[in-house]
Amino acid sequence: MTEQTRYDLCVLGCGPGGFAGAMRALDFGKNICIVEGGEIGGAGVKWGALSSKTLWELSKDYSTASKVNRGYRATGLQVDYTEVIASVEQAVKERQYQMKTQLETFSPRRWAGPGAITLVQGWGRFIDRHTLQVRQQDGSSHQISADHFIIATGSRPRAYPGVVVDQFRIFDSDGILSLKAFPKRLLIVGAGVVGCEYATIFSNFGHTQVHLVDHKERVIPYEDQDVSSFVEDSLRQAGVRLYQSAKLQEIRRLPDSLEAVLDFPDGHSEIIEVDAALISVGRIPNLDQLNLADINIPVGENGYLITGEDCRVEGNIYACGDVTCHPNLVNISEMEARLAVKDMFCHRTHALNYRNMSAIMFFNPSIATVGLSEDGCQKRGLAYRVAYLDNALVGRSIAMRATRGFVKIMVTDDDEMKILGMRSAGPQVSNVVMAIAHFMDHDKGVADVLRSVYPHPTISEATQECLRLLLGKSIYKTTAFPHWLRVQSWHPQTGYRRIRYGGAESCVTDKPA
Repeated sequence: MTEQTRYDLCVLGCGPGGFAGAMRALDFGKNICIVEGGEIGGAGVKWGALSSKTLWELSKDYSTASKVNRGYRATGLQVDYTEVIASVEQAVKERQYQMKTQLETFSPRRWAGPGAITLVQGWGRFIDRHTLQVRQQDGSSHQISADHFIIATGSRPRAYPGVVVDQFRIFDSDGILSLKAFPKRLLIVGAGVVGCEYATIFSNFGHTQVHLVDHKERVIPYEDQDVSSFVEDSLRQAGVRLYQSAKLQEIRRLPDSLEAVLDFPDGHSEIIEVDAALISVGRIPNLDQLNLADINIPVGENGYLITGEDCRVEGNIYACGDVTCHPNLVNISEMEARLAVKDMFCHRTHALNYRNMSAIMFFNPSIATVGLSEDGCQKRGLAYRVAYLDNALVGRSIAMRATRGFVKIMVTDDDEMKILGMRSAGPQVSNVVMAIAHFMDHDKGVADVLRSVYPHPTISEATQECLRLLLGKSIYKTTAFPHWLRVQSWHPQTGYRRIRYGGAESCVTDKPA
C-alpha cells in the first residue's frame, strides 16, 4: 500500500540530534515526521555515548571498590559480566522510553496541537527534494513529503581492511556489548578516544589483559604531547599493553583463540594471541541508502555532507551530527539540529560556534578539553601564555585520594590574557570545563574569571590556581614546586620561554618544559 503525507519537517534518524531537532520544531508549532529504521536513540544512546559511559561508570566504581590503599578492603568483591551488561541495557532502555514517551505524547492521535510529531519506523530514500519513500520492515512502503528535511542518520563503525567483524569474537563498538563474558585477553585496534575508553573500561574491571594497537606514535595523537603522554601513562599503570607505530596485518582465527599479526616500522613482526578483538578505527556516515546523487545533493570527498553556518546542505536539506564533517559528539549533533530548525523556520539569530565546544574523554582519570590546544595555537602562529598546575596541590583531589591529574590553560600573551583553551585531567573535570567555555564564549580574560568566588574544597579550585599562576598571584610558587607548576609563553619567532614570577625570566627553549 502506498500512502503520501505532507509535513513541515521530515527528520531522517531519531538519535539525539534528530530527536532534538524534532522537539525544537514542535516548539514552533510545526508538524514533523521522524523516520527511523533502527532503534530509537541511535548511536548516541544504544551503541555509543550512553551505553559506553554507563559501562565506564560501572567499571570506575568497581576499580575504586577494589583499591586497598584507602584504609579499607572490600571482601568477597565479585563482578558478573552478564549482570554488568544488564545494568547497561537498563540505562539504555530508560533513555529510550523517555524518548518514546515524549514522541507518543505529541503524536497526532494524542496531541491536539499546535503541531505534532509522527514516528515512522522504516528506511527512507529521496525521490526528489521534497519527497521521501519509506520502506518498512514488512516490505511495504509509502511516501512522505515535507517542506524541509534534516539528515540525522548518524554513522557506523569503519571497517578494517581484511578483518571480518562477526560480533562473536571480533567486534566493533556497535557490537562489543554482545560479549558473553570478560575475555581474558582483548585486542583493541585503534588508540583514538573510543579505543582508549574501552581499554580503560576493561582494565578497570581487572579481569582482562588489554592489548592496545595503533599505527600512530602516540595515543590521542591530535592532542598535545603532554596530554597523550598522560593518557599513555594512565593506561600502562592500569596494565594495558601498548603497541604503538604498529600496523595490524591480519587476524587469524583459531579454534579457541585469535592470533593478531602486527608489523612494525623497523621491519619486525609480532604475533599476539587473544580471545577477542575490538576494531575501533573511526566511523563513517550513514548516507549510502539515501539516494542523494539522484537529487543532486553533494557529498564531500571525505564522504561527509558539507554544511554552512546555518547547518544547511543545500536548499531545503539540512544535516546534523555524524553525517557532517564536525566532531561526532552528541552535544554538537543536538546543537546543529536545533539551529537548523531555527534557520529553516526563520528564528535563527546567530551562527553555531564550534570553537568553544567542550568535550570529555572518559579515561582513568577523565580528560576535559575546550578551545585550542598548544599545538593548535602554534599551527595558527598565535603567541600565547600557558600555565600548568598538577592536581597534587588541589585540596579536593588530596581529600579524594585521587591526585593524578592536571589543569592547563592557554591565554593570549598580552595584557588582556583572553582564554584560548583548557586541558584538564582528573576527577570531576566534566563539571568544571563548562565554566571556562562560558567565559571563552563571552571573550573574557583571566582577571574576569577570577572575580568569582570559588567554593572550597572543590576541583574548581584547580582552575582558580591555574589562572592565578598566569597572573603571578598563585598561593603556590613554581620555585617550591617546579615539577607541579609551570608558566611559559610561546612566540612564533622565539619558541618557549619559562616565566618565573618574582625573578628573572629564564629557560628559553624550543620545546615545552
